[in-house]
Amino acid sequence: MVLFWCSVAASAVAGVGCGYLMTATILLRRLERDRAGVRPAATPAVTILKPLHGNEPGLLENLGSFCAQDYPGDIQIVCGVQHTGDGAVAVVERLRELKPTRNLDLVVDAKMHGLNRKVSNLVNMAPRIRHEVVVLADSDIRVDADYLCRVIAALEQPGVGAVSCLYYGVALTGVWARLAALLINAQFLPSVVVALAFGLAHPCFGSTLALRRGALTAIGGFEPFVDCLADDYAMGAALRAQGCNVAIPRFAVAHVCTQTSLRELWRHQLRWARTIRSIDPIGYAGTLVSHPVPWALIAVLLGAGSTALLPAVSATGRAGLPRSLATALACARLRPIVVGGVRYKLSELGGQLERPPVPNGCGRLDG
Repeated sequence: MVLFWCSVAASAVAGVGCGYLMTATILLRRLERDRAGVRPAATPAVTILKPLHGNEPGLLENLGSFCAQDYPGDIQIVCGVQHTGDGAVAVVERLRELKPTRNLDLVVDAKMHGLNRKVSNLVNMAPRIRHEVVVLADSDIRVDADYLCRVIAALEQPGVGAVSCLYYGVALTGVWARLAALLINAQFLPSVVVALAFGLAHPCFGSTLALRRGALTAIGGFEPFVDCLADDYAMGAALRAQGCNVAIPRFAVAHVCTQTSLRELWRHQLRWARTIRSIDPIGYAGTLVSHPVPWALIAVLLGAGSTALLPAVSATGRAGLPRSLATALACARLRPIVVGGVRYKLSELGGQLERPPVPNGCGRLDG
């Protein structure tokens, strides 16, 4: 009898997982429909901060996408590294040659302010900020030409103190990068969209954090976050504590995945899992529900071992798959919709992803 009720419980979890997948698909479809171009009423001057570290395929294109913005206001781009021998330095210099009219600064400063190298980099870059609006974006982010217009338009909305952006994965280097992109598109992004829709999460992503200098000063600049693992989330929490609403506009940017080995993919996923567990342990545990097929299989196996269910298992074995497993498998087929739809459909929210016509470069964000 114990196996029977365990089977029923597993079937219920599988059913919840199916409902989750269907909900995520509907929400992503709704997100897809919002493709209208956005122009902000005002176009204030913007400083974009890009902390860099090491060599990463695609950095030149990633940075180039920020230089190719269709934005009427002034744009200052500040790149920061900690050593003159950093591989990202050559990429920034090459970009200066390709975009001589762009205001592109490079900060080289080895001073460490805490355990988080990325935030230490930002602290070193902060004195070079010249404009009222500041936008932070990780080095592995690639954007469309209307990205800045959309971000500024969201920042102008009443009651909004900061803006962060959803992101989807784009593979660049091979099978391990494709798996990394798959995990973003089929697990991370759907879970965030569902959590936002039901008010279960208040995220702030490294893909984008746009805010005014006054808001940055109000949270103490970057210094309070030099020892934070989840620095982006901590900045968002600090802004909300100051009464700022962190808006998530209805478009997504591209996160370029460059993993080249199982070891690199595993380390990245482990770090991501530890970060999520540290900031949202309940949500982290809840991810178990988002995989209905394993729960349906457990329900079938437990049911097969239960004397109360043996006649039913025998009958359904002759008829086909047990209903719980068949339903879970059907819902699992929503995964390709999520994966394919995110990569190709969500990119249309800001226009199709346009890669600047520059050769591949190298660079990497640490953190």
